[in-house]
Amino acid sequence: MKHNIKVTIILIILFLLTQLVGLWVSTNYSGKEEIVLGITTPKVEQPSTSFLPVFVLIILATVLGLILARFQLSTLWRFWFLFTIWLTLVISFNSFLGKYESIIIATIFSLLRVFKNNTVIHNFTEIFIYGAIATLFTPIFNITSIIILLLLISVYDFIAVRKTKHMIKLAKFEGSLKVFAGLLIPYKKGMAILGGGDIGFPLLFASVVMRTLNLGLTDFRTYIIPLFAAISLTLLFIYGDKKKYYPAMPYITAGSLVGYAIVALL
Repeated sequence: MKHNIKVTIILIILFLLTQLVGLWVSTNYSGKEEIVLGITTPKVEQPSTSFLPVFVLIILATVLGLILARFQLSTLWRFWFLFTIWLTLVISFNSFLGKYESIIIATIFSLLRVFKNNTVIHNFTEIFIYGAIATLFTPIFNITSIIILLLLISVYDFIAVRKTKHMIKLAKFEGSLKVFAGLLIPYKKGMAILGGGDIGFPLLFASVVMRTLNLGLTDFRTYIIPLFAAISLTLLFIYGDKKKYYPAMPYITAGSLVGYAIVALL
């Protein structure tokens, strides 16, 4: 077992919480062209190929991260991270608070996250970050394109962790600066972590399915995909080795697709 039972349960609960909050946030913005701060939902002419620019963007962001890590540009990394945290928190908080309240609260928590971070602040902000990402990207996908993106990300995750191992280097660099993107639970024998992509992509998939099939927050089918993603993640933690790094996306994608198949049948 990769982590002890208590830590595994906490991590899975936090994962599910980010999915539920994220679906809530993206649903609150559904049908609105303007989000906040003049940001509007993006539009694409061909949703069936929208996975291409998003995947390229992910690769470019990874390359930039590797360059910053290679040259130890920690200050630039911190401010890039600070801006990203602040913007996503503003978007998420604004889904249920006023604009100015959202800006103030997001500013406080993003500064605490980067400069006075602790486990509680870290995971609290993580719970709200991914709803903003789902809000921004859900409108550009259809079911086909988001499935292709999940498959591409799964292959990339496997290569990045098992072959080139550059994702491990990035994670260690982020950890050294205490600005890791993802959930983390410290305990006596180590640190349980779950990367941001492992949280954001299944949420994005669930959000696209939810919007495409016109499912509401009160429809139990909405929560089937997050549930099966969590089950697959739990199995990875149960059968994983403590001393190994694992690419989580192949497992999460498999669980998410099984969940989608069940939703489609229902």
